[in-house]
Amino acid sequence: MTEELRGVAVPGEGGAAATRRLDLRVEGISCASCVRRVEQVLAGVPGVLEATVNFATGKATVTYEPDRVKVPELVAAVSAAGYRAAPAESTRVILPVRGMTCASCVRRLEEALSRTGGVHHAAVNLATEKATVDYDPGVVSVRALEQAVRDAGYQVEALAAQAGEDRERAARERSMRRLTWDFAVGAFFTTVVLIGSLPHMYPPWAGFAPHILTTPLVLLFLTAPVQFGSGWRFYAGAYAALRHGAADMNVLVALGTTTAWTYSAAMTLFPDFLTGLGFPYQLYYDVATVITTLIVLGRLLEARARGKTSEAIRKLMGLQAKTARVIRDGREVDIAVADVEVGDLILVRPGERVPVDGVIVSGRSTLDESMLTGESLPVERSAGDKVVGATINKTGTFTFEATRVGRDTVLAQIIRLVEEAQGSKAPIQRLVDVVAAYFVPAVVGTAVLSFVLWFLFGPPPTFIFALTTFIAVLIIACPCALGLATPTAIQVGTGVGAENGILFKGTESLETAHRVQAVVFDKTGTLTEGKPALTDVVLREGFGEEEFLRWVASVESRSEHPLGEAVVAGARERGLVLVEPEEFEAVPGRGVQARVDGRALLVGNRLFMDERQVAVGDLEEDVQRLSNEGKTPVFVAVDGLAAGVLAVADTLKEHSAEAVRELRRLGLEVIMMTGDNRRTAEAVARKAGIQRVLAEVLPEHKAREVKRLQEEGKIVAMVGDGLNDAPALAQANVGIAIGTGTDVAMEASDVTLITGDLRGVVKAIQLSKATIGMIKQNLFWAFAYNIVLIPVAAGVFYPFYGILLNPMLAAAAMAFSSISVVLNSLRLRWFKPAPA
Repeated sequence: MTEELRGVAVPGEGGAAATRRLDLRVEGISCASCVRRVEQVLAGVPGVLEATVNFATGKATVTYEPDRVKVPELVAAVSAAGYRAAPAESTRVILPVRGMTCASCVRRLEEALSRTGGVHHAAVNLATEKATVDYDPGVVSVRALEQAVRDAGYQVEALAAQAGEDRERAARERSMRRLTWDFAVGAFFTTVVLIGSLPHMYPPWAGFAPHILTTPLVLLFLTAPVQFGSGWRFYAGAYAALRHGAADMNVLVALGTTTAWTYSAAMTLFPDFLTGLGFPYQLYYDVATVITTLIVLGRLLEARARGKTSEAIRKLMGLQAKTARVIRDGREVDIAVADVEVGDLILVRPGERVPVDGVIVSGRSTLDESMLTGESLPVERSAGDKVVGATINKTGTFTFEATRVGRDTVLAQIIRLVEEAQGSKAPIQRLVDVVAAYFVPAVVGTAVLSFVLWFLFGPPPTFIFALTTFIAVLIIACPCALGLATPTAIQVGTGVGAENGILFKGTESLETAHRVQAVVFDKTGTLTEGKPALTDVVLREGFGEEEFLRWVASVESRSEHPLGEAVVAGARERGLVLVEPEEFEAVPGRGVQARVDGRALLVGNRLFMDERQVAVGDLEEDVQRLSNEGKTPVFVAVDGLAAGVLAVADTLKEHSAEAVRELRRLGLEVIMMTGDNRRTAEAVARKAGIQRVLAEVLPEHKAREVKRLQEEGKIVAMVGDGLNDAPALAQANVGIAIGTGTDVAMEASDVTLITGDLRGVVKAIQLSKATIGMIKQNLFWAFAYNIVLIPVAAGVFYPFYGILLNPMLAAAAMAFSSISVVLNSLRLRWFKPAPA
């Protein structure tokens, strides 16, 4: 494929690298406003063409000009905005280098390594004579890095590096451990504070709490570990946001809990002074600790749930083999898969995974290709057959030649397509981003307004009631739910699609697919198998089918015509043993003739029979019937007499008719488009259950026919597999390419079906409907939550305020809103196409 790849240069004019695309893992994003700020920071870096941030995956995708900006500068820009950033796909290797003599050598080597595609950062130490390189193993291998050092004029000794860890997983585990620890600390001290606060909340319960715990000064010290330990993340996030003139969820939480804790601390330390000024005596230690602990718990549960949304990617990555047994200089050598090169001969034994894509050169076996096709039954593979990396060798041993390695393998392309789809931003998300930009300032304004109004007009004690509403509004507001609503559903939906053999190139195609009204199928290779097959054998009396077919196939075995190849394949499928024909002669435009077993055979068209004065007689009716069925009749004469007719046709794929039936059940118009003559096209369409046929369409006019359908007001999906389908796939609202087809068709499409099973078209549309439905549900509940509960927190339902809400319940509701959105999206993991 030729699309821009993560960290890979895209050739511009003159061969110069024009742009690169990079995925950055960003830590510290807590809500949708964080997303917008990081996007703005990255977009403001000179040389950055586009930047999008996905809240659910915690990744930023940046398209940039490598001549104007380097990866460390992008990382530094995100870090300066108050977040932690690192290349998402990065491995570290330390190369021992010899031959450096001065600082200019260091600079020269660093530049040489940095120019290598896939290298994120390179640092060379003259004193230790080592080069530390952060790189994307899917783009560049260690061997390529070593060669870059040699090309710069230095030597590389035996690798003394420690391979880099899976940084993303390690970062996720560190975050989970920190969240778990913060929650444990918060839960312990919160429980103690709640026990000590019982007499302050409900005086009749005074006897249930140890007296020392009820002392305000003790409560002050007990809340400090929660406020400034477990809750430190909120202060750090709020500081980073405010320092850059922005506000996010951390600002709301920090402001709310600090208000409660500070008022309580001041009342504990200076009670007489404050009460003398008219401030009512009230302690909010329980509120501050419970809010902090509940929100940390919410983030912990949310992080666990969000980790499951990328399970599909982890499953796919887990399929990759780690090593390959390569035959070099006559010896078997186990090397890392990243070091396999095109042309290497690789030995695979039973039970092992195929490391990369290639073609078998010797041996035979059965392979489990379920990761690619979804079919559980193993398939036989022998010399000349293609094998795909990550499939499992079941029985025999074989040797194959590597044809695609690294990022070019089928599995790597699947992973990349899924990652890019998950990292892209759906059009529906743009509205959410606009709302999120104004959300936090609006909430702070609402909180201040509610405080002022209730302080002036509220029930006594007015200050306490006003302060309670102020804290509750800040805590209950939740831009997190808004930020998670779309990307989590997209992430799960695209992952489920990959598991079902459906690859969406981006979220725009996923969003458009559910609105499709008409589906146009190319015929050859899409609805049909794409190659002629023997379908009928019609004989006159006196001939046995097996013997007759053996004669004809033996003659055709010397022919190169596609119809002849179909006859030969049909005979071999029946187990017939062919013989070498005698006196073989091909007559262009007519047929072939030869002698087999002493019999003179003529095999060809009607004109051939007429020229050789062979009367076809009652075979004419059979020929007419076969022609009406869209089949090509082939006449056979034995010793000058018409003996029978063979029919050859491009047969429908096994599940084509079922797929068409399912699409029509969904209310979609199904159309077939082909360059074949109308009689053949309509015969195939009848078998597939298609009523509308566009026949005799030249390849260059297919896109025009799609455009005509669009001019009728239809949202059109085009399904094809060939080179001549690419313009039509690009013209359609949604282009769906069959993965068994050409790379050009897949490149022009929006959706790729890994296998040739057309039921994948039905699944793709149904999955799109399910995912968009889930997004709408998430957005509805996220908006509804804020629209309803912010007024409640502000005291709009004053007579029932004490029953409806207090700041602690607000914290629980806020935490639950984010978790519920993620859990709702996870329901897509159990997506199943609707039955007929």
